[in-house]
Amino acid sequence: MRRFTYLLIVLPLFSFSQHEEKIKEIYDEAFTNGRVYEDLRFLCKNIGSRLSGSPEAAAAVEYTRQLMETYRFDTVYLQPVMVPHWVRGKEEIVRAINSDKHGTFDMNALALGNSVGTGPEGVLAEVVEVSGIDEVNKLGKKVEGKIVFYNGAMDPTIINTFGAYGGAVVQRAYGASEAAKFGAKAVIVRSVTNRQDDIPHTGSLVYKPLINKIPAVAISTNDANELSRILTEQTINVYIETHCQNLPDILSYNVIGELRGTETPEEIIAVGGHLDSWDVGEGAHDDGAGCMQAIEALRLFKVLGLKPKRTLRAVMWMNEENGLKGGVEYARVAKEKGEKHIAALESDSGGFQPMGFSMSGTDDQKDQVKAWRDYFTPYRVWDFDQNGGGADISPLSPQGTLLIGLRPSTQCYFIYHHTPADVFEAVDKRELELGAASMGALMYLLDQEGIK
Repeated sequence: MRRFTYLLIVLPLFSFSQHEEKIKEIYDEAFTNGRVYEDLRFLCKNIGSRLSGSPEAAAAVEYTRQLMETYRFDTVYLQPVMVPHWVRGKEEIVRAINSDKHGTFDMNALALGNSVGTGPEGVLAEVVEVSGIDEVNKLGKKVEGKIVFYNGAMDPTIINTFGAYGGAVVQRAYGASEAAKFGAKAVIVRSVTNRQDDIPHTGSLVYKPLINKIPAVAISTNDANELSRILTEQTINVYIETHCQNLPDILSYNVIGELRGTETPEEIIAVGGHLDSWDVGEGAHDDGAGCMQAIEALRLFKVLGLKPKRTLRAVMWMNEENGLKGGVEYARVAKEKGEKHIAALESDSGGFQPMGFSMSGTDDQKDQVKAWRDYFTPYRVWDFDQNGGGADISPLSPQGTLLIGLRPSTQCYFIYHHTPADVFEAVDKRELELGAASMGALMYLLDQEGIK
């Protein structure tokens, strides 16, 4: 009887120690022989920005395909997907032209993704400042023939900056259509960032059906503050000129690499990021980091000789930024083939120091992963209590897949998000490696234990 009790106590401890040892091997390999940082360097410096439909996006598809083949993944293939093809065209002009007290001044601006352009004739109109969409609806026809200036700022008191972003991004996404339904000629949006600087942030807008499409630009926070200040003293007209266009959809690809499962290969664990980026900067944090971390996670299995029980997939999704076509197509094909994704892990919050994982799934699924927290606390990865997965993996949710998001520190992300400043030099090697190793370690546990 005593011997039986002893075994009940010792066996779980042995199992924990066994997992601990393998997880340490994963982290140690990432720190001593990791490839993620140099792989990201090549993506950023040799290819650069990768907007869907661009030649650079096509080059990134070929680069990641060859990279996974170089690492000798069992299978590497391309999954066709039709994606939007929006082009920015010539540099934007946003100019206050009749500021009596302050003189004419140009603003740092970027057209919003999917926006129609003004063409060479531009748009000239009086500016009306609002704090958000509700205020436009109250003004109604008073904005007719004017340029609406959305100056709602991110709330600096919210510690999770993604929460603050969610509160402010609505005006960028839907502000143009809301102003257009009352006859506005164009919109200017305060860049969605918690930093005061001269760098404009682009990002997608969504035009509502049956409403006139009007041009939309974002200006830097410093310029937004200055424009707002001048408007307290006088009426001002602004000239906007943009040359962006929406071209016909174009063929692109999700890039997929697999390590085939040895015991239950029909069960799939996907890990990835989105390969496309905006056409400014190098897409380093958003989301080159996530793509290279996903490839590194599988490389760690390969180089350490870890034979997965289940099939592991690294997926480079195309077109998250202005359409989500890659994520939707991936889920559609998975359903059509009857594939069983037990879990999907996404990194799309930057290559900063990992803090934990967020999850979307059943309570039992989330509790199972939370029980693994102690494996990660030695690496300062501790927060397993947030909800949410990620945009590209969200279409898998109806299939009962546990969705997981890598959650780095959020404090600096919106300095770089959708800007020319999102370059390789903004990524720290150690933090990037920590994220890749954490993803690899979680995949190891998901593979060994499965999802109940």
